[in-house]
Amino acid sequence: MNSKFTKIVRILLGLILLASGLNKMLPSPFIPIPSLGEASYVLKFVGILEILIGLLLIVRKWVPFALIVLAPISVNILLFHLFLDLSGIAGAIVVGVLNGILIYKHWKAYKPLFH
Repeated sequence: MNSKFTKIVRILLGLILLASGLNKMLPSPFIPIPSLGEASYVLKFVGILEILIGLLLIVRKWVPFALIVLAPISVNILLFHLFLDLSGIAGAIVVGVLNGILIYKHWKAYKPLFH
């Protein structure tokens, strides 16, 4: 579980989430954020979760937990970009694939959930 490949993927995903989460929290984001109108509070909440998950991945604490919390978020990111903002689909695919790789690498931690 701690191969160089897994470590690189974990840190890369953590940095992506940290940057994305911080971007959502800044008054003037460095990456344009699509407007959700009255539901903009959702972006702040997702930003906080992305920052927390990113930090957990970077410092290697509760990684299986962080990945499971990230799973529905990454699916939502992918679906949002697929149906509403196709220009950001590449980043969504990267987050989904990296999350999938890490869940696969930590599968032993999830086996008790299926017994």
